[in-house]
Amino acid sequence: MILVTGGAGFIGSNFVLDWLALHDEPVLNLDKLTYAGNLESLSSIAKDPRHIFIHGDIGNPTLVAQLLAEHRPRAILNFAAESHVDRSIHGPADFIQTNIVGTFNLLESVRAYLNGLDSEGKAAFRFLHVSTDEVYGSLQPGEPPFAETRRYEPNSPYSASKASSDHLVRAYHHTYGLPVLTTNCSNNYGPYHFPEKLIPLCILNALSGKSLPIYGDGQQVRDWLYVKDHCSALRRVLEAGQPGENYNVGGWNEKPNLEVVHTLCHILDALRPRPDGASYTSQITYVTDRPGHDRRYAIDASKLERELGWTPAETFETGIRKTVQWYLDHGDWVSNVSSGAYRQWLDQNYAAR
Repeated sequence: MILVTGGAGFIGSNFVLDWLALHDEPVLNLDKLTYAGNLESLSSIAKDPRHIFIHGDIGNPTLVAQLLAEHRPRAILNFAAESHVDRSIHGPADFIQTNIVGTFNLLESVRAYLNGLDSEGKAAFRFLHVSTDEVYGSLQPGEPPFAETRRYEPNSPYSASKASSDHLVRAYHHTYGLPVLTTNCSNNYGPYHFPEKLIPLCILNALSGKSLPIYGDGQQVRDWLYVKDHCSALRRVLEAGQPGENYNVGGWNEKPNLEVVHTLCHILDALRPRPDGASYTSQITYVTDRPGHDRRYAIDASKLERELGWTPAETFETGIRKTVQWYLDHGDWVSNVSSGAYRQWLDQNYAAR
């Protein structure tokens, strides 16, 4: 069995679904179900005995110790995090508590668990910490993409909290010998993405006739990674990554935000044209930029390709079209997320489990 923390969030839920589609090995899924945790994203496996969902917090040492003792996982993948930069600017306390203190408590629980394993169990165990490229700061135009040797220079409360958690994970490897792996990924997009991030927000706003808000001049550059590719990279790192190592995960798809939104509009123009025949690009508006907005991120994922043989399967063009089609095909999920009805999913589907 593996333990996945934050497995009802965007990336975590995609990982759980892909894992169970490819493996018979069960998943113990621990999620606090904050605003972005959505069990409806896991509705297809609600009755699958290989998926055990626990509503709880990684920062609860008693609960985590109990779960580790009862289920004895061979690996932990830590997705649990507060992850929205704007929210971290307006309210950083939750980010400090979950991303730093929560990770510390989880590491302490894992350290105690490993002390009770025999030498074979210890050698086989892995702790995979899922992090972000934002810990590296911002790149200048023409500057090489982030490599694993890049100095940490976080610029927001969110990225600072993730950088802190990365440092804790590293320290627990070097001090206590925990067999840890850390991945730093670029911007993800794809199915089940909570509609506060750029791509799902613009898709849903476009279809609702609302404005498509662009920060500043829209020339902030990001490296875009289809979430299913991220999941495949994580499986590969878990399988063959070397303990103590960091692996950057990127899609080799640098795009300015404004270009991304124009691409979304053109796909929607083709797949679901506006009744008046106008392009969805007419809904683009410009809003005041975010404080301290990083200008450019780009990931050098060559180490992951060189050492573990991983490359992304999707280009941005193929992945973004799949993403738009998914949102068009899953109106019920979109409606429930937009209305808040998704929060009823726990009571409706897991109360008796």
